[in-house]
Amino acid sequence: MPFIPHTEEDVSAMLGAIGAKSIEDLFDEIPPALKTGKLKDVPDGLPEMAVTRLMQERASQDGFWSNFIGAGVYEHHIPAAIWQITTRGEFYSAYTPYQAEASQGTLQLIYEYQTMMTRLTGLDVSNASLYDGASALAEAVLMAVRSHKTSRRVLVPKTVHPIYRRVVDTTVRNQGIELVELDYDAATGKTVLPADPGAFAGLVIPQPNFFGVLEDVHAMTDWAHEKGALAIALVNPTTLAVLEAPGKWGGQNNQIVGADIAVGEGQPLGAPMASGGPYFGFMCCRQEFVRQMPGRIVGRTVDLDGKPGFALTLQAREQHIRRSKATSNICTNQGLVVTAATQYMSLLGPQGLAKVAANSHANTVALADKLAAIPGVTRAFASPFFHEVVLKLNDNTLKGTSARDVLRALRAQGILGGLDISGWYPELGQAILVCVTETKTAADLDHYAQQMERILSKRREAPPCAYKS
Repeated sequence: MPFIPHTEEDVSAMLGAIGAKSIEDLFDEIPPALKTGKLKDVPDGLPEMAVTRLMQERASQDGFWSNFIGAGVYEHHIPAAIWQITTRGEFYSAYTPYQAEASQGTLQLIYEYQTMMTRLTGLDVSNASLYDGASALAEAVLMAVRSHKTSRRVLVPKTVHPIYRRVVDTTVRNQGIELVELDYDAATGKTVLPADPGAFAGLVIPQPNFFGVLEDVHAMTDWAHEKGALAIALVNPTTLAVLEAPGKWGGQNNQIVGADIAVGEGQPLGAPMASGGPYFGFMCCRQEFVRQMPGRIVGRTVDLDGKPGFALTLQAREQHIRRSKATSNICTNQGLVVTAATQYMSLLGPQGLAKVAANSHANTVALADKLAAIPGVTRAFASPFFHEVVLKLNDNTLKGTSARDVLRALRAQGILGGLDISGWYPELGQAILVCVTETKTAADLDHYAQQMERILSKRREAPPCAYKS
């Protein structure tokens, strides 16, 4: 919304109407000691052209980086139209649409978003979004425990994002819920299902997992259902354009078809990488669990005249119902980012989303092949992968070179080469999680590989005493 300042005549007329001499008189109840006076560290105003130049100079100090880091936040191309539309006043300043008669535009957009998410995930119902992907997984764990009713144990693979696991633990730790960590196979990077897990309420199934490895989702879904537990899909929405939807997982051996809940981070759908957010978490589920779903759901209906309209149809937060009956006390929908995601999915459509996913995968495969051809670099796992891949640095060949050393050297060349995951997974040795999206060209991949080869060749040739971890 534009800001239209009052003229001096407007101000004088308003002050005269209320009997005040100046605007300062309106705040005379504030003690002088609490008033700051002139702000000493704030410079005088500048013309628009000068401000633009200043901001350009500040932005140039950040530099331009060729980014190969993913790990939950992904650099995708965002068409300019998306945020041009999203930041219109009607969306940008909209509040929670409690009053349906005044919020039809916002309600319809959320309804369209929910429809798109159910089609992506293959499930029956979507809520209006959650805070982020990690908190969405925590809510799914709570939802599984409420739905199961007898067990308060949930199985969480070690291949789930480490930060997600920490968020879930923080959320459920004091609610008497036990999180059981499942290990992964060292050769394939896939989750190993235990022979005797005991009773449990849910199994988290990441697809792809944190390593970028594709899990055997059909077997894991059926295994959870055979044990009387819920299957919780943790998915990257971009991959759903080409991989099987969670709603179609399993179904072998006469088991229930599909995951019960699907959650994830919606940032890849049109949200920029913006210093940690804001992003949004999505959640979908099968119809039978809708009463346990946290957050809000927008429904389509008709008014007394038979005209179509939209309204909040399910609100299970503590501000709407008794606290003891609430499905969540912390969930919030990220309306503005969801608006961008809806525009993104609308503009790209199914074919556009599939092209983004396919190009990202092709680029990742191409870079992994180039890097694995360098002496001392190997792929950590012999499994199909998507979007991301783990590369290990051979200690015998590279004489104690750490992943941190290599990434620091790449950064000096303007390349953010990936994420050092050695601290989270010390059993992998020196390991880097590398991500490539559709934004990278063949020249970008060649430049990365050439710089990696140059850096590692120096490491191979230098004496061992020259290295510092």
